[in-house]
Amino acid sequence: MITAVFAGSFDPPTFGHLNIIQRAKGIFSQIHVVVASNPNKKTLFSAGERVSLLKELTSHWTNVTVAAWDSLVVDYAKNHNASVLIRGIRNMGDFSYEFDLSLMNKALSSKIETVFLPTEPKYFVLRSSSIKELAALGGDVSSMVPEPVAIALKKKYEKK
Repeated sequence: MITAVFAGSFDPPTFGHLNIIQRAKGIFSQIHVVVASNPNKKTLFSAGERVSLLKELTSHWTNVTVAAWDSLVVDYAKNHNASVLIRGIRNMGDFSYEFDLSLMNKALSSKIETVFLPTEPKYFVLRSSSIKELAALGGDVSSMVPEPVAIALKKKYEKK
């Protein structure tokens, strides 16, 4: 039984995120999707909204749980007996950043491993920032995000 953590800002959750979760849930016995707070990132959705969306999108997967966390992801992993951090990567830029992060996490806890899952080619260009920009301009994001997320994006930008 191996428990893994997939942490990110998920602002908003995309089909690429769901693909990583779906693939990881077949490899690991338990997946904790963690909405991580990053004080350096300005988010469109609150942590509670992102958790709610992710819970709705993953509710049919029995070995997936969703939570918010505002401290080190390594500490979340330790507190939940997880031994693996999952990181999705799209390109060499992602890999370079994630590799450095994995070294820092390893220094914080030598018992926690990082596993990189490369994106499937059809999700290669899905960037949350680009999706938000497209949605803000009234563009169709239905091929990039699940319907509940598209609806939530539309509501957010109607208010602005």
